[in-house]
Amino acid sequence: MKKILFLLFLCPLILKAQNHSENIQKIFNYELTEGETYENLRYLCKEIGNRISGSPQAAAAVEYTKQLMESYGFDTVYLQPVMVPHWVRGGKEHAKVLNSSKLGAVDLNVLALGNSRGTGPNGLVGEVVEVYGIEGLRKLGDQVKGKIVFFNQPMDPTLINTFQAYGGANGQRGSGAAEAAKYGAVAVLVRSLTNRVDDFPHTGNQRYNPDYPEIPALAISTKDAELLSSLLKGQKDLKVYLQNNSMMKEEVLSYNVIGEIRGSEKPEEIIAVGGHLDSWDVGEGAHDDGAGCMQAIEVLRIYKEMGWKPKRTLRAVMWMNEENGLRGGQEYAKVAKAKGEKHIAAIESDAGGFIPLGFSSSGTEAQRSKLASWRDLFTPYNIWKFDVPGGGADIGPLRDQGPILIGLHPDSQRYFNYHHTAADVFEVVDQRELELGAAAMTALVYLIEQEGI
Repeated sequence: MKKILFLLFLCPLILKAQNHSENIQKIFNYELTEGETYENLRYLCKEIGNRISGSPQAAAAVEYTKQLMESYGFDTVYLQPVMVPHWVRGGKEHAKVLNSSKLGAVDLNVLALGNSRGTGPNGLVGEVVEVYGIEGLRKLGDQVKGKIVFFNQPMDPTLINTFQAYGGANGQRGSGAAEAAKYGAVAVLVRSLTNRVDDFPHTGNQRYNPDYPEIPALAISTKDAELLSSLLKGQKDLKVYLQNNSMMKEEVLSYNVIGEIRGSEKPEEIIAVGGHLDSWDVGEGAHDDGAGCMQAIEVLRIYKEMGWKPKRTLRAVMWMNEENGLRGGQEYAKVAKAKGEKHIAAIESDAGGFIPLGFSSSGTEAQRSKLASWRDLFTPYNIWKFDVPGGGADIGPLRDQGPILIGLHPDSQRYFNYHHTAADVFEVVDQRELELGAAAMTALVYLIEQEGI
C-alpha cells in the first residue's frame, strides 16, 4: 500500500517535470530557428545607434521599442515617465604629453567619463602623479595639489570572473575625481577598465562630491596608460595637456517602456524581465545593453507566437538611464510600491549578449533554493551555474518589495573588451549566443510563471 501511495504521489511530479522539459525544448528550438532578437538588435544599433539619456537617440529608442512591442500584440504597452540627467560630451577630447625627454610631444587616447565637467576650450596643463587606486591617492594626500592624478590600477587578470575584477578596480573610476578634488588636484586620468591592452578608452559613470570642486575626469586607453606610466618612471616632471567640453544640462523627460501579457490565473503576481535602453554615447550600445532589451522583448514574443497563456503576469521592461543615474529603475520601483504591485521575480540581462552559463540571484533561501531546483532542466543547454550571488542594477530598487532578483549570467571573458567603448557595435554580437540567452530567459520565466517562486 505504501508503495502504491508513493507512486501516486510521484507520478504527477514526473509528468510535470517531463512537461516542463518538453516546453523548454520547444522554447530553445523556436528561438534558434525563428528568433527575432538579432534582427531587432540590428535595427536598434544601426538605425538608432548609441542612446545616452536625454539624447534624441534615446527618445528614438523609446519610440522604437514601444512600436515593436505593440506590433507583437502584447496585451498592454505603455510609457512610464521619468526625469533623467542630460550629460553631453561636447566634441572630441584631446590629451597630449608635452615634455617627454624620450618622445617629445605624444598624443594620448582619452574619453571623458560620464557626468564629467569640461576643462573649457583652452584646456589645462598639469604635472602628472601616478597612483594605484583610491588608497594610493590617500597616501599622497596634499602632494597632488595642482596636479593631474593618474589612476593606474589595472583589473586583476587572475580573477576568472571578470566582473569581480571590474568591481575591484572600479572605485578609481567611480569616485576618483571626487577623492582627488579633496586634495586639490585639477583633473584625473583613469586607466580604462579592461584586461586587454589596446587603444580603446572606456568611458563610464563617475560621481562628484558636492563639498569639493567638480574637476575634469577622463579615461585613458590601457595602451596609453602603460606608455604614460613608463614615461613617468624616468621623468617625474612630466606634463600633460587635457581638453574636453563635456557638461551637464537641465534634466529631460524620458520614459521606461513597458510591455505586458496579463496572467490568466494569478494576474496580480508580476514577473518583470528587462534591460536598460540607454547606453553610453560611443559605439552602439550593442552588448551594453541593447542585447538585454531585445532578449526581454523576445521572452514575451515567444509566448505570443507559441499561443501560451501565462498563469502570472509577464512584463518586458526597458529601463532608462541605468548608465549615469539609475533613474528608470528607481522610478519603476517607486511606482510599483505606490500601486501596491506584487513582483514575485525580476530578471535583468545586463552582462552582454554572450553565451549563457546560468543565473545569478539574490533573495530568500527558499527563493534561491527553488531557482536551484530547476538546474537540471537547463543542463541539456550547457546552462548550469545557479549559485552565483547578484541580480542587477535596475532591479535592485525592487529589493525591499520582496521579489527574487535574478541576473542572466553569460560568459564574461570578452565583455570588457567592448564595455563602454566605441567597439561595442552590432557586429561583435554573435547571433546564436544572443538567441541562447533569450531562450534561457524565456525558459526561466516559463518555470516561474507556472510554479511561482
